Amino acid sequence: MNRILFVCHGNICRSPMAEMVMKELVRRRHLESCFEIASCATSTEEIGNPVYPPARAELARQGIPCEKRGARQLTRRDYEQYDLLIGMDGYNIRNMLRMLGGDPQGKIHKLMEYAGSCADVADPWYTDRFDVCFGDVLAGCEGLLAKLTK
Repeated sequence: MNRILFVCHGNICRSPMAEMVMKELVRRRHLESCFEIASCATSTEEIGNPVYPPARAELARQGIPCEKRGARQLTRRDYEQYDLLIGMDGYNIRNMLRMLGGDPQGKIHKLMEYAGSCADVADPWYTDRFDVCFGDVLAGCEGLLAKLTK
């Protein structure tokens, strides 16, 4: 079982997009029984809020189902429960390391690493470019799935 937790600042745009994209990629390959996929936030700003409407709209435009869910914050228990904790940008990674007290097992990574890049996933909160964010998320998730299913 591969347990993956995607993490961003508020858990209403990038990390739930990554969660939904990864779930759909896994479903299309009939690998649902091999994966547990979720997402969360480093902040408390959006706790309980649903996926941001423009993010939901971009997922729908791309043919990706968006489950009903509420934002939640990262906890120390998540580090034990998940095999990989995937941040969307360097700021998320720094907050994750601080919140979790480090990364002794090497579980924390940035999503774009799996797309062969050190870049951050584009943040649509400031740019309103959910299409660009989706492209980054898709590239990262495809790379991650390829690595995990070798």
